[in-house]
Amino acid sequence: MKFAIKHEIKGRMRIHVAQYRMSCAQADTLLYFLQNDIQVSSAKVYERTGDAVICYDGSRAELIDKLRHFHYEDVEVPNGLIENSGRELNASYQEKLIGRVVRRYASKIFLPYPIRACWTTVKSFRYIWKGIKTLAARKIEVPVLDATAIGVSILRGDTETAGSIMFLLGIGELLEEWTHKKSVGDLARTMSLNVGKVWLKKDGVEVLVGAKEVREGDEVVVHMGNVIPFDGVVTDGEAMVNQASLTGESEPVRRISENYVYAGTVVEEGELTILVKAVGGSSRYDKVVQMIEESQKLKSGLESRAEHLADRLVPYSLGGTALTYLLTRNVTKALSILMVDFSCALKLAMPISVLSAIREASFYNVTVKGGKYLEAMAEADTIVFDKTGTLTKAKPTVAKVVSFNGDSPDELLRIAACMEEHFPHSMAKAVVEAAREKGLDHEEMHSKVEYVVAHGISTTINGRKAVIGSYHFVFEDEGAALPEGTKELFESLPEEYSHLYLAIEGQLAAVICIEDPLREEAEAVINSLRRSGIKKIVMMTGDSERTASAIAKRVGVDEYYSEVLPEDKAGFVEREKAAGRKVIMVGDGINDSPALSAADVGIAISDGAEIAREIADIMVSSDDLYQIVTLKLLSDGLMKRIRKNYRVIVGFNTGLILLGVGGVLQPTTSALLHNTSTLVISLKSMQNLLS
Repeated sequence: MKFAIKHEIKGRMRIHVAQYRMSCAQADTLLYFLQNDIQVSSAKVYERTGDAVICYDGSRAELIDKLRHFHYEDVEVPNGLIENSGRELNASYQEKLIGRVVRRYASKIFLPYPIRACWTTVKSFRYIWKGIKTLAARKIEVPVLDATAIGVSILRGDTETAGSIMFLLGIGELLEEWTHKKSVGDLARTMSLNVGKVWLKKDGVEVLVGAKEVREGDEVVVHMGNVIPFDGVVTDGEAMVNQASLTGESEPVRRISENYVYAGTVVEEGELTILVKAVGGSSRYDKVVQMIEESQKLKSGLESRAEHLADRLVPYSLGGTALTYLLTRNVTKALSILMVDFSCALKLAMPISVLSAIREASFYNVTVKGGKYLEAMAEADTIVFDKTGTLTKAKPTVAKVVSFNGDSPDELLRIAACMEEHFPHSMAKAVVEAAREKGLDHEEMHSKVEYVVAHGISTTINGRKAVIGSYHFVFEDEGAALPEGTKELFESLPEEYSHLYLAIEGQLAAVICIEDPLREEAEAVINSLRRSGIKKIVMMTGDSERTASAIAKRVGVDEYYSEVLPEDKAGFVEREKAAGRKVIMVGDGINDSPALSAADVGIAISDGAEIAREIADIMVSSDDLYQIVTLKLLSDGLMKRIRKNYRVIVGFNTGLILLGVGGVLQPTTSALLHNTSTLVISLKSMQNLLS
């Protein structure tokens, strides 16, 4: 690629690509290439100017060399990324907005008044007809008020006022439509699939392959807690499938042989073998967009109340107009009320505020699935944290493997990895990663695997029963025993680690010691949440009392509970809600899913189990828990903005009405000031809350 460096400071450069015109697809391809380069910290690409701004770490010469060798056709872009990027949407709405403003002022300058008056009268029919249809439906809502204001202005021969009203209404509608579509698109993209690996069934054996290698007609196996990666038909197995991401309904549905299943839904219980019918990623995006559009998820309580209040105020505006005319017999004063209404600003500014906040959250790698969750976040007074992968690091590591049956630690780790590789839990990932780093090959060597949520895994290896999991599962539920002469070794296990127990044929074979260090920022995040208004902070974990106590003391939570089951977490959340508290639940595992679903706001960690991410209302990245604090500040800021908008809209428009009735302002001036204030408030509502 040929390019010129237009501006440069240390760690940042602006380049101009030497080509006649950059398409939206090319801009998205270049942006994807830059964002996936390890030394690029951030990048922006502007297709209109052909420029790219790149912030980078490391070698300048190396980055320039990569750019020189860049070719659009060499970059393998994920399915759906270009089609659903939103870049073309933004460009089209920018053109529409500029076009309307240019046409408005060009017509005022170049068209004679009679032609402008005729054109304004013709355009008014659309608004008047909309008002008539609203009345025919026996509703007195905002379209009636707009139609009356425009119609009366036309009848009085005041086409300039009518034209101004329609122009500002049109700009407002365009801004609302643009913001809504952009926010829905941003949200849908974050909710769309990003599946890397899948279990492909070949000759009766499961093989882990990249999702891009799967073709229509292949069979894939989806284990409990995993997302279904493709649309298809069930050929084997039985499972309860959570379809909340597509239908909005959290109740799982039973799926058996010959049932159709959809990409993006999650196997909550059981296991399915699926014959792939479609491998494209765009269908998932389209379904998510449709779900968001049709559901009420995007609407917060304050937003819904604003819409209802806007419609309820219309009869009062019309009544005030009629009463003023009856008392004063002054058409001008009566029109001053008609030209000013509260509903326009209320209906426009509130949804823009909410959708802009959702968009801003995405800048901080926070995905919010609806405005009502931001409102609930602002009102919350209790937060419950899972420990493993949440307060502790998202990537625990295997510190050591202690053998109890005489086999080598590497052989026991190989067996454990073979069992754990099917299941999405941070402890399981640690075992699999440790085996990979040691180069231990763990091809399928077991029969069907049974996963017991929050307990462990049970299977058969070479005809021998093997279980791996918690102390409670292995020793109490499965009745495993210590091999003779190993009691002292067992009691000397290092206490600073979490322990994963592997038993074969009823005898303890190994204890895998897993280092699960506390996040550096955990204590500071807890303190920041407390300062932001959270009154009760709780930690719940399936780990031992000893480990839970030590972690709870270090981070400074108000309460902690150890050795809990999934139903215990969900039960606690339900009890807190019954006591009148607004509860946030933060977790990352399959065992957190019931509590995430039960909470007023469920927050999942992005590296966690797929079912947790699908069920949760909000998702934060695994890099930094401070994102939860940022989310709380963003939610509080949104509620303050909405309440401020209420006060400004009511105060300003009341002032306009009083000045109009008092004869200080003409209806034209009132209409201009009212519509201008609506635009200004809407544009202010689009600004970042945390800038």
